Order: sequence, then structure tokens, then C-alpha cells
Amino acid sequence: MGLNNTPTADRLHIGIFGRRNAGKSSVINAITGQELAVVSDIKGTTTDPVYKAMELLPLGPVMIIDTPGIDDEGQLGSLRVKKARQVLNKTDVAVIVVDATEGRSSEDDELVNLIREKNIPYIIAYNKCELLDNIPQPSRDEIYISTAANIGINELKERIAAIADTGAAKQRIVGDLISPSDIVVLVTPIDKSAPKGRLILPQQQTIRDILDSDAIAVVTKEIQLRETLETLNRKPKLVVTDSQVFDKAAADTPPDVPLTSFSILFARYKGLLDEAVRGAAAIDRLRDGDTVLICEGCTHHRQCDDIGTVKLPRWLRNYTGRELHFEFTSGGDFPDDLSKFALILHCGGCMLNEREVRYRMKCAGDQNVPITNYGVAIAYMQGILRRSVAMFPHLAAMLDESAQASK
Repeated sequence: MGLNNTPTADRLHIGIFGRRNAGKSSVINAITGQELAVVSDIKGTTTDPVYKAMELLPLGPVMIIDTPGIDDEGQLGSLRVKKARQVLNKTDVAVIVVDATEGRSSEDDELVNLIREKNIPYIIAYNKCELLDNIPQPSRDEIYISTAANIGINELKERIAAIADTGAAKQRIVGDLISPSDIVVLVTPIDKSAPKGRLILPQQQTIRDILDSDAIAVVTKEIQLRETLETLNRKPKLVVTDSQVFDKAAADTPPDVPLTSFSILFARYKGLLDEAVRGAAAIDRLRDGDTVLICEGCTHHRQCDDIGTVKLPRWLRNYTGRELHFEFTSGGDFPDDLSKFALILHCGGCMLNEREVRYRMKCAGDQNVPITNYGVAIAYMQGILRRSVAMFPHLAAMLDESAQASK
């Protein structure tokens, strides 16, 4: 996959924060070498977070996020400040831009404290330093720059690269579960919910990860899975299915062939799987009148039998026999207050970066609301969760302990 085709969720998210007219947009234009952000002397020019995917050396593919001023005023201004703060939940590296002629304000200090609480790597960039008579000695987390005089811009980029967690070993989707020449069969239904003329992102990324592992990807529809398996001259290492056809894939896949779903693999890829397996047991504790929050990380046109808004509510009602209420969010929306929900059911999160998925998981944990994901929940309700996570021994042990405790 070329750098320009890197999915949004796999790009390093760099959030640019600061007061109005501190020079945030000018900093973005300076570090990217492009006129990406509108620059104006009028306070509050940036009214909503603006996202721009690009290549930024020496980092590679990044997502630059320009945010509204953290000192915006009035009722509308407070909403803009809230949006700016929400960007922190998906920020991998934060740059706080301060007008060097004015110094740090209480809003800047409050933001820095919040960033520290969230353990986000950050740097404070004092802009307009060309207007100072003397430039103070910066601390380890500070740098003095000038977008107007092109002072310190390259150093700022190098500092961003230095604090970005780009060297850590990245979790694979499936590559660490297979070896070269292994066969992986991917079950991809082509129905009304399938995008016209292409595969959905999790399917594309899984295929690429298989090929990067020098393994063999065999793609088939659910109606041809049994025939496909019979045609192969050796047993596949793994079958990965779309969760919506989990039951048919389980019926057609021999018991000695490992089976899982794209959604389960992506829950692991985003750091949610362990918590999702623990949270699935909450399905059995649902009672009449409980409210379930169903979250999708993307926005798309709803089909008549949409999985999030139609199928999952139907499956949950049928499985539990309870009269349940449902609320839905999509894209970047996620409630601050989760106290009214008995369960959170999240998608695979292919359009969200890992930090945002972990933030949502932490919010649920902090408010004692169980969270699981589509694939895990479907496997649980169909009685095949143990089989679906069997390649992860610690999860199999977790299920054994849970079953023992419930006796």
C-alpha cells in the first residue's frame, strides 16, 4: 500500500492546538510547506476541526488536525472549544501553539495539564519569536519558532518526529498468526450492504497483511465457502469471515480449521479485543427497558437491513427475549455520559485510530459500562465465541474462568 493510500486510521494524528490568533494555521502551513489552512488576522477563523491527510517528512503518512481556538467565547465559542478538546481523544502528538509576545495563558496551562493526563506526547511551540528582543532558554517540551521568518520550523518537525511513537512494534491484523505459504480463506458477502465495485476497508487491509506475510489469500462468498474449502489441496491455516454470516461460515468450516471474523481481528488490531470478550457476557444480563448504545466509527448510507441499526438490535432482542432500547452514534460522535447504557456495542473501528478506540474503551471502563464489539457479540450470541478466539490462548482461559464463575 503506497503512502498516499494509507488509511486514515493508520496515520499518525498530529493535533495543532492554541488560542485564537496564536498562529496555529500558520504553523500548519509552515511545517507542511503548503497553504493547507486559512490564515487571517480575524480571531476565530477556524471554527471546526479541519483534517488533512498528507505525507510529512521524516514522519511519513500523517493526519494534520487544525483546531478552533481554546479561548473562543460565547455559547457558540464554547461548543468550538469542546470540539477542539475532543480532538485530543484521537491525537497521537499534540502541538500547542503560543503567541511568544503574549506568553502562556491559563487556557494554555489547562490544555497542557489535560494533555498530560491523557499521556499524549506534546511540544509547546512559541510562535512569532522574531518579535522578541531576547529569546528565553526553552525547556525540554518547548521550542521557539517563527512562521513569518522561517525560524525553527525544521527543528519543530524533527521534534515532532522524535516524540511520536513511530518506533513501537505495530500490531498486525493477521500477519503474526500465519506463516509464509499458509492459506487464509476470507469470506466476503456481496449483498446490499457491500459497497459497489470494491471491498470494504477491513477486507482490503486483511488481504494486504496476508500478502505482506508471503501467505496466500483466497477470497470467496459465503455461499461458496464449502466448495472453496473442498477445492483446496491442503487445509487452510485460518478462515476469516464477515460477522454477518458467522453462523453459515461456522457450519461450513471443519472444526479443525480455525475460524474468526474481520471484526474480531480488528478489535485486536485496535486494542479492544480483551475488553470486548469480557464485555460480551453482559448480553446475558440485559433486562427489559435497558438501553444499548451501538457505535459505528464511520458514516455511511443506511441500507434496509443495516447491521448496526437493524440486524444487531433484532439479534439482541431475539437472543435475550428482552424489550430493549437502542441509541446509535456514528463517525466521531461518542457520548461523554454513558451512565444510562447497560451495554456498548462497537463496530470493528477500522475508520478510527487506535488512540480513539482505546479512549472509548477507557470511558466505558471508567463509568463501569461493559463494552464489546460487533463480531464478538455475534459470535457470543451464536455460541461460537470460544471457537472464534481459540487462536488467542489467554482469551480462551478468560472464557473458561467466566464460565466457571457463572456456575
